[in-house]
Amino acid sequence: MAGKRRQRLAQRRKAIGLSQERLAETLSIDRSTVVRWERAETDPQPWHRPRLAAALNLSVEELADLLADVGQPPSPPHERLGYVLRHPSRVDLVAVAYLRERVQRLDERYDHTPSTLLLAEAGQLHGQAIFLRQHSSTGPVQRELAAAVAESGTLMGQLVWDASQRRDHATSTVYFDQAISAAQETRDVVTEANALLRKSYLALYGTKQPATGLVLTTRAAAISRSDSQVIAGLAQLHRAEAHAMLGEARDCSDALGAAEAHFAAVDPRDPATALFCPSHHARLAGSCSLFLNKPVEAVSALENARQLIAARRKSTAVVLGNLALASVLRRDVDAATSYLHQAIDVIERTRAGGGLNLAFAAARELRPWRDEPSVQDVNDRLLALMTP
Repeated sequence: MAGKRRQRLAQRRKAIGLSQERLAETLSIDRSTVVRWERAETDPQPWHRPRLAAALNLSVEELADLLADVGQPPSPPHERLGYVLRHPSRVDLVAVAYLRERVQRLDERYDHTPSTLLLAEAGQLHGQAIFLRQHSSTGPVQRELAAAVAESGTLMGQLVWDASQRRDHATSTVYFDQAISAAQETRDVVTEANALLRKSYLALYGTKQPATGLVLTTRAAAISRSDSQVIAGLAQLHRAEAHAMLGEARDCSDALGAAEAHFAAVDPRDPATALFCPSHHARLAGSCSLFLNKPVEAVSALENARQLIAARRKSTAVVLGNLALASVLRRDVDAATSYLHQAIDVIERTRAGGGLNLAFAAARELRPWRDEPSVQDVNDRLLALMTP
């Protein structure tokens, strides 16, 4: 078997996010044993197979099929994806793993890249996932394609909303609902909760329906609490914001406390670790204080959040926009215009939809001072943002 490998076994391991070291740790064996299995140098002993199948989310029969498939290294993943798009009935785990990897790469670029620059490729990948899912007949591949649809649908919902400057709620809702349905099919509560959380943003910041947002965030927190402290914590933060929008200060405080408890329990194995940012709690606490008309507390929390966020990210523009609003409430025009200029610097680079909306909201609140040169300068820059 020189030169031959169990490629499908290795691809399955990668598709569910396991390194050789992690799989070996799960099975209480040496990494070298996993290497030999994937090189087809040895076979898993019978007592290893049930645990190996469970670790790879396969039945014992499906695992046996992967172990029996020993062949030459396949063509590069991008070529394989192109091939199965032409012959969709032959879609396999290799092609799906590559498709999901491309979606993940786009998602990683989201926070510092204009959504309009990501939208076309994300839409193409989402369409490919749906197309291949319609033609796949094997269980493991169907599950992986459903996961791809859930991930790409969540990303598309966010990108469409941002690219429309947070106006196209209907199309984004369709994508989020696709993601939720696909995640439910695979029983992936973390992805489902993340899609629910993103959908809640449409209600909280788009259609301005905090009661609807409260229902969605409460559901996201409930279904994720045992599987992801990160998602549960984020859901509680936005649940707190919904309560603040409704003027429910005590419930808001309780939800902020619940979020803090979830974040304190986060460990590196959390499947949503990449979504966690140390600034989240302070950022949402500041937003809650704004809705509750407590500008001094808002500025304190938001300044703390600002120190924790990497420069020139979309979330930076949101913090700066809220700081501008808090400064207007304090009637500090100089601070408000300074924050707005900084927010516009970030928006010009990232086209951050949330930051842009907040910047315009702060500018509207500055109308009583519209004749002042500093306010006129801000308005001129905001107008330039709308010029093609």
